[in-house]
Amino acid sequence: MIPVALTIAGSDPSGGAGIQADLKTFHRFGVYGEAVVTLITVQNTRGVRRVSTLDPALVAAQIQAVLEDIPPQAAKVGALGSREIVEAVAREAGRFSFPLIVDPVMISKHGARLIDEAATRTLIEELIPRTFLLTPNLDEAAALTGLLVEDRDSMARAAQKLASFGAANVLVKGGHLRGEALDLLYLSGGEIREFSASRIETRHTHGSGCTYSAAITALLAKGTPLIDAVGRAKAFISEAIRSAPGLGSGNGPLNHHA
Repeated sequence: MIPVALTIAGSDPSGGAGIQADLKTFHRFGVYGEAVVTLITVQNTRGVRRVSTLDPALVAAQIQAVLEDIPPQAAKVGALGSREIVEAVAREAGRFSFPLIVDPVMISKHGARLIDEAATRTLIEELIPRTFLLTPNLDEAAALTGLLVEDRDSMARAAQKLASFGAANVLVKGGHLRGEALDLLYLSGGEIREFSASRIETRHTHGSGCTYSAAITALLAKGTPLIDAVGRAKAFISEAIRSAPGLGSGNGPLNHHA
């Protein structure tokens, strides 16, 4: 049987982020991809013009339809948009028998807010406790914890606090740090692993967070242990950025064939 992975996220019509990036990444790793849509964006590489969330009941019904017919071996969550959708996804996640990766997409690369304060509180209280791996970037880790997250030590403190919210494991992504691109994985037993890569100077990083978490999800669906999955996904995302096709006149997409 081919491994199956599910993404629960928003749509990016330009194809660089959201469910489009996730499905491309699943395919690249040899995994059959399923997608539950939570919100629709109007965007391209230049910016986000509009965000429209779906009916929470429709989001829940999509999840239920997938689970009753082709259940995945792993799932990821991206942009959710509203408190009601977070609640709906959290309720469904309570019945998941497979690992859930939560990429807490809060602000787009272009600065558009994709989740409000009420939804953020619900994310912390209801969804993070059901999370196998939480994958915030520096800004998201800071927003969720109230801490200033700007170096290796503060990343570790933020990861520990996020784990105290109920996440089994936390990967704080340091793509915005100066110097090497350092990511810190805080494991359920308190162990910390570091993953670093040379920084690539480019404007073509649209969808990097979505793609990174999707790569981890695909590998977990294939039965890869978490530490190995993060390491392989880190190598993939670095190459995807390095070999970006240069599309668009703004913040362009990655190379999902990397």
